[in-house]
Amino acid sequence: MNVFWAVAIWALCFPFGGFAQDVTLTSRNGALAIPGLLQGYDGEVFRLQSRYGLLTIDAAGVICDGPACPDLNAPKAKIRIVGEAEIGQALLPALITSFADALGLDHSPMQLPENTALLSDPITQQVLAEISFQALPPAAAKSALTEGRAELMLAAIADPDFGSKALALEALVPIVAPDNPLGAISTVDLAKALAGKLNNWQELGGPDMPLVLHGLEADSDLQRALTARLGGSTAPIIPHSSLKSLSQAVAKDPWALAITGRNGIGRAKQLALTDSCGFPLSPSPLAIKAEDYPLTLPVYFLTPRRRLPLMARELLEFLAQPSAQAAIAASGYSDRSPERQPLVADGARLMTALAHAGAETSLADLQQLAAVMQQADRLSLTFRFRDGSNDMDASAQNSLADLARLIEVDGFANTKLILAGFSDGTGGAAANRALAQARAQAVLDALKTLIPSTPEAKLPSIAAFGEVLPIACDKTAAGRRLNRRVELWLEPVFAGR
Repeated sequence: MNVFWAVAIWALCFPFGGFAQDVTLTSRNGALAIPGLLQGYDGEVFRLQSRYGLLTIDAAGVICDGPACPDLNAPKAKIRIVGEAEIGQALLPALITSFADALGLDHSPMQLPENTALLSDPITQQVLAEISFQALPPAAAKSALTEGRAELMLAAIADPDFGSKALALEALVPIVAPDNPLGAISTVDLAKALAGKLNNWQELGGPDMPLVLHGLEADSDLQRALTARLGGSTAPIIPHSSLKSLSQAVAKDPWALAITGRNGIGRAKQLALTDSCGFPLSPSPLAIKAEDYPLTLPVYFLTPRRRLPLMARELLEFLAQPSAQAAIAASGYSDRSPERQPLVADGARLMTALAHAGAETSLADLQQLAAVMQQADRLSLTFRFRDGSNDMDASAQNSLADLARLIEVDGFANTKLILAGFSDGTGGAAANRALAQARAQAVLDALKTLIPSTPEAKLPSIAAFGEVLPIACDKTAAGRRLNRRVELWLEPVFAGR
């Protein structure tokens, strides 16, 4: 039963008198008619604002009458995207161009000031889709999504009230003026400085000069994401409306400190980042895609809890295609295509494991780890969890969908898949191995739910190493969160094995 018939009893009990309308949708047997304001038609369903609220009505079951009724044979889809200005202006033009090319459609480029792209049939030149972008602060963008004035929202923070689809990754980095003598900063000192607990460069090993914080305006999406990542509010800053103006100001102020995206460094100097235990934290391609780099921010399309137009659904599905990921990478953001790297190439991790091995970590544990690492590659698909649970976070759920898709298309021929579970170092070694095992099993169970007909032989096995391979310092909550993870390892299977 569709929504049309679900409201039939209401329509019979309450008259429509006085309701503004530009269409009337009538059931094909003539028994029921609902007037309202047409919000959209995607070739499958009508979206109608009626006295009963916003309805989704199957087009096959009704007849449309009124001045706003669409051409049912060739509807023009409207995809209205809202969100952070700089994210949208950087990502969308190349992505929409690649999307149009994949569909074989002509298109006009999305460019200022209109921020609208038209996708047309190459033979008839009939416009099939209008994709627009409007820069809005987060609260206004969410209202537009909720109220049906937008179909998609670009955001750096997932929201439980909306669906989410990750499309890119950005790494935040600390920046200073080029002539600032400091070359590196720890995550602990950076957090203290951003919280206003360090006010002089001397406290960071620099000269006796005041530390001046710069940042984006408080209601910007990136500033909100940074605040959320730090777990508290930042100290008062000199606010800027854009990453460009932020980097320009920092470059001119020898005692300024700020956080920006890699696309926004400009003429400022990027500081190297370490954690409080001395772990180097480099925004390498694999570290960003695996979110091992602690200041990695996924960029999402947030979606409303309603059916989207067909073209919008196709755009979200297109994000998984290599051409979409190439367009994202060309924009300066990190794409989400899996990055593969031999584990032996990451010798620093094994050296760190040896240096920071806990009292309960045995030589046999390290030897077992080294034996597996020597034969395997690591894929950047990594799974982390909401605090205090085995429920994967939003980014991990997107990675799981990517893994399921790769398995379905046989993307791992002649390869053994291993879900390698790790924990932080709090608690006993045996308990930590059990936690790592449980989380790896949770990932495998969720994967089986996505692809239930996949033979067991194509699914990953599980290996639990507990606290043996830390990638960050256990002395901080952020470091412990990074250490609690499930990685995907790939081991070649040779003929005859």
